Amino acid sequence: MLRLLSNQLTSNCEGFSRREFLHVGALSLGGLTLPGMLRAASEVGNRGIVRDKAVVMLNLQGGPSQHETFDPKMDAPSDIRSVFGEIPTSLPGVRFGSDLKRLAKLADRMAIVRSYRHGIGSHGPAAYHVAAGGNATGACMGTLFANAAGLTNSSTGMPNNTLITARSMGEEYKELYASPDRVSQTGSLSESFKSFDPGNGGTLLDDMKLNVPSGRLDDRTSLLGELDKLRHHVDGRIENASTFDQQAIDIVLRGVGDAFDLSKEDSRTVARYDTAHITPSAGVMSRNSYAKMFSPVTLGKQMLMARRLVEAGCGFVTVTCGGWDMHGGGKEYTIRDGIPVQTAAVDTAASAFIEDIIDRGLFEKVLLVITGEFGRTPKINKNGGRDHWGNLCPLVFVGGGLKMGQAIGESDRQGGSPVSSPVSSSNLLGTIMHTLLDIGELRTRTGIAPDALSAITDGHPIAQLV
Repeated sequence: MLRLLSNQLTSNCEGFSRREFLHVGALSLGGLTLPGMLRAASEVGNRGIVRDKAVVMLNLQGGPSQHETFDPKMDAPSDIRSVFGEIPTSLPGVRFGSDLKRLAKLADRMAIVRSYRHGIGSHGPAAYHVAAGGNATGACMGTLFANAAGLTNSSTGMPNNTLITARSMGEEYKELYASPDRVSQTGSLSESFKSFDPGNGGTLLDDMKLNVPSGRLDDRTSLLGELDKLRHHVDGRIENASTFDQQAIDIVLRGVGDAFDLSKEDSRTVARYDTAHITPSAGVMSRNSYAKMFSPVTLGKQMLMARRLVEAGCGFVTVTCGGWDMHGGGKEYTIRDGIPVQTAAVDTAASAFIEDIIDRGLFEKVLLVITGEFGRTPKINKNGGRDHWGNLCPLVFVGGGLKMGQAIGESDRQGGSPVSSPVSSSNLLGTIMHTLLDIGELRTRTGIAPDALSAITDGHPIAQLV
């Protein structure tokens, strides 16, 4: 039994003081001890089902406008086309919204889908649908993957399904928009496969908090210092522990102590991702009551953490970026107020991520998916915004060993509906699951819930990508 002791004394139910501690060897996860859970994960992974791939899904919450991002429609009338114009890209004939300057230079490394629709125009139902890839269980794709691959990577101890919101970046960001439940639902599947969420609680983190004194886990510097001390203390003393006990130790000593610690990154890499300077102006905040809540100041750190997690063995990471609900009218952004802030942050953070995985030799291994709940109406409304629109949704793929350097499908002249090569949410799910898993091998496997197996194997990948 590994215990992490603190200096804080508390009273227990018998009235005497004791030191609080962290039980690692018997850390409970949905009734399963941590070593037992890792053993189960190993039994899943040792059959060759899980490919050496990872997915990072950048979810633009609120619904990004297709016109101001990846389908500007500058030949359309002024009340339809991109408000800020377009920019040529490195992919001949393909143009982006003018604020995506860095991503435009990387378009030849991307596959831009201009024909994705699901038809849902309400926030909650659309968010749940996209996160699940429309599967019948209602579970998000990260949960489906964890059902097949196991809760953790059996080699590294990293959680296989992780959610990174703005609040994951520290206590000072707790007022920023997160809405984690819309992208991390488990549907009819077991709650034990819920996303590990450092910012809002999750299976692993909740159990750790039960055993760590209040505030210690949130005090990241203090916790990491204690973990470093513990690492030095136990190094060389765990040879006789079981493989799974050692992996349990790794979750605490390596998973939390290293992969989630951005201070271990080169300062130049951190600067490359940085979006802290991208904030709404004072004038915008005075006009839009939610502007401060939607500020994308942490997005760069979130994407950097995502890269660190997949590099450390996490199979599926969801990164959220709020602020894309641009109706105008005072409460939400107008297009003119919101787009320069939101797209600048995505342009910076996503381009840094793409360049980083290229530089690190991870481009064929890591698949970045950029999408949102739905798109926005072709016509700008009377308040200078665009309303909900489920008939055309932005969708971009980068890397993962798929066929890049192409635009898939085409929208109509107004950018409102697909006119060729329609892509469904089932195709999105199929593309992701076929990237992460050997579907043929998975079908021969017993032990996975039948409804999860059906959800994973029923989807067909986008034909142009494979």
